[in-house]
Amino acid sequence: MDDAAQVPGQPGQPDEFDLTFLSAANATFIAEMNAAWRRDPSAVDSRWAAYFERLNALGDSSAEIEQGPSWARNGSRIVGATDPADSVNAVAAGHAAGRHMNAGDMRAATLDSLRAVMLIRAYRIRGHLLADLDPLSLETKPLHPELDPATYGFTDADWDRPIFINYVLGLETATLREIVETLRKTYCSTIGVEFMHVQDPAQKAWIQERIEAIGNRTDFTKRGKKAIYERLVDAEQFEKYLHKKYTGTKRFGVDGGEAMIPALEQILKRGTQLGVGEIVVGMAHRGRLNILHNVFGKPFRAIISEFLGNPANPEDAGGSGDVKYHMGASSDREFDGKTVHLSLAPNPSHLEIVDPVVVGRVRAKQEQRRDTERKEVVGILLHGDAAFAGQGVVAETFAFSALRGYRTGGTIHIIHNNQIGFTTSPHYSRSSPYPTDVAKMVMAPIFHVNGDDPEAVVHAARIAIEFRQAFGSDVVLDIFCYRRFGHNEGDEPMFTQPLMYKAISEHPTTSSIYAESWSLKAS
Repeated sequence: MDDAAQVPGQPGQPDEFDLTFLSAANATFIAEMNAAWRRDPSAVDSRWAAYFERLNALGDSSAEIEQGPSWARNGSRIVGATDPADSVNAVAAGHAAGRHMNAGDMRAATLDSLRAVMLIRAYRIRGHLLADLDPLSLETKPLHPELDPATYGFTDADWDRPIFINYVLGLETATLREIVETLRKTYCSTIGVEFMHVQDPAQKAWIQERIEAIGNRTDFTKRGKKAIYERLVDAEQFEKYLHKKYTGTKRFGVDGGEAMIPALEQILKRGTQLGVGEIVVGMAHRGRLNILHNVFGKPFRAIISEFLGNPANPEDAGGSGDVKYHMGASSDREFDGKTVHLSLAPNPSHLEIVDPVVVGRVRAKQEQRRDTERKEVVGILLHGDAAFAGQGVVAETFAFSALRGYRTGGTIHIIHNNQIGFTTSPHYSRSSPYPTDVAKMVMAPIFHVNGDDPEAVVHAARIAIEFRQAFGSDVVLDIFCYRRFGHNEGDEPMFTQPLMYKAISEHPTTSSIYAESWSLKAS
């Protein structure tokens, strides 16, 4: 408040008609003082009282001013400003959709909306717990209490009553049945999404919109389905040939997790569309030979040469060398007329030790390209589920992700989650329900996907590269699958995991499941 507004006409003032205290900043204060003077002249300072008396003698119109302009609503008031009961009565007297609602109806409708929004939020947070992720269906999943409508007060009689949800899930009104069906389709299908731990509101809103707008599915064209199927067959037949031709020879096949191949293809293809010019890949031995051939284009004859004990290249003869599933590679691939350079880092048998090496190579290549936006060179790390949860170097690599001088604009982590570590079941090797919880330290979104639904895997892979390019942050793709044979092809897993491997022996391959589902949909 201005000093002059405290007491007008104070002694020593050069001009008694100086009205500088009548500023907009003092308007509310002066109006309240005037109202108090009207009720009781002795309630204000004597000099203020004298001022208001002079103002009133000139014909004060303040009462008219307080009523507002001619176009304002007459007799308007702040609902509930003096009496809470007035608020209830005023709301109850209103009309919704042209229909009179009493206080009871209004309360019931409001409670329905609140409960529905709470249920929707619960599915966004915990819907992944009900997702159909395990291709083998080894365990049943109980209904989490927070995902049960009854927890929020809904009964069987409420399933078909319309509820106003104000375009949450893209619907203005919906029945409880429609809400639950939409939520389960989006958050509890063969994709489970963990993203509500992300603190960046823009990232969280992007993921939410990206998956809810399309029900967390991509409607692939016939050409797209054919491309996915061909990649599955390529991956499967590669492993089958080697398994039959070189029975018992170590190759650490990708059998049971073939969906990883079309997922990588999608990341490469979509990445080139988003400006990626180079990709550095790091991985352990599981699936390396398959990726070398089907993704990097390493000639099959070179791989066969290594199975025969010879080097892949004649000029390497006489050197020290290494086993075939440790080898690196580099190649160029073309997608839609755009070329992307691929490099696979060599890797020892020390699981995950290659992770910081790949991140460092990505950063170095970005510096060479002057890629300050970190969008032209991308790192992809492929992990096993047991190693991702158990190796400390994984957390150390995540710790680099936002550090100045080390950050790379986000790494895409793909977990080949075959639900076993050598011979150990997950509940004997980690304390968390998923192997991915370490990624939450950098608030990376996590997409859990059933590996027997290759369309879902490719859909999630596409979102992963789009998220990385949009926000420059790490993202995790957790592909639930299985290991059709032992840790290496010389092991017999029935001795240590009889129940799991009985289920695996009776389980059809991913390509055959996809072919059957495709033919059924086509018919």
